Amino acid sequence: MDLDTVRTFVTAADAGRFQEAAAELAVTQQAVSKRIAALERTLGVRLFTRTPRGAELTIDGQAFLPHARELLRVAERAVASVRTGRRPLRVDVIASRGAATGLMRGFHRAHPGIDLDVVMLFDIETAVAAIRSGTIDASFRAVAAPGRPLPEDVESVRVLDEPLQLLTGPGHALAGARSVTLARLAGHRIWMPGIVPGTEWAAYYDDLVTEFGLTIEATGPNFGSDALLDTIADTPALATFMGEHTSLVWPAGLGLRRIPVTDPTPVYPHALLWHRDNPHPALATLRAHLAATTAGHDATGTWTPGWAIPR
Repeated sequence: MDLDTVRTFVTAADAGRFQEAAAELAVTQQAVSKRIAALERTLGVRLFTRTPRGAELTIDGQAFLPHARELLRVAERAVASVRTGRRPLRVDVIASRGAATGLMRGFHRAHPGIDLDVVMLFDIETAVAAIRSGTIDASFRAVAAPGRPLPEDVESVRVLDEPLQLLTGPGHALAGARSVTLARLAGHRIWMPGIVPGTEWAAYYDDLVTEFGLTIEATGPNFGSDALLDTIADTPALATFMGEHTSLVWPAGLGLRRIPVTDPTPVYPHALLWHRDNPHPALATLRAHLAATTAGHDATGTWTPGWAIPR
């Protein structure tokens, strides 16, 4: 059903005269008559009766009018859902407890009037495909992993260098340390069941292991952060890495320790990805907010893999 004919019908019904409807729609009276006639042919009924006072709705016209109004309202909502600046800004943060979620919460506090849809996509290929198709507006990732350059139409900027910390239970040999160097971690078992081959974080930890001679184990099923914390708390031989901005809360009885890593401090290079032709005005606001509120990058005494994008 052609929406122009439906809009013409509603306008004529409200005006009571085809001439007044034509003036409101900025078309000729003949065009209004043709549109109404086309709609009547589609529906197989007469919608108006011509009278000396103008055009009156028939019984069928009266029955169709509320549905015609609803058709126009639905069409307007459909257009508004994708109109630039009217739909929410859709951003991928990978996981609910990571640094990217904290960055988006800060953005929301600073700009509460901007509607947001926060999604969580697992791998970078899915995120990049969603950016290119317009399914999402932006994604937080560590780019670009070796041998996997971004497509030319996807842009990125480094927004946060997140220091890694060592998480241990109370019985671990390093539990009492105020800080620990990377060299001192050699020989200790670092357990990270969430590392998945092919992900950008797997590439990051592979380079960390190679450069500093660490032992990172990704064996066993990943039952989530709660199970990880329980295991670390109960197993003196195991520790794990955790981002400084990772938001986790655990019972006091676990006795877990978060210990800064130094000489150098490994930092995870978070970047924001977006399509270069994305017109959403809130995307520019997000980029400006991140540029103004996040710390510097490549600071002295820190380490990132060689493939991390520069500042």
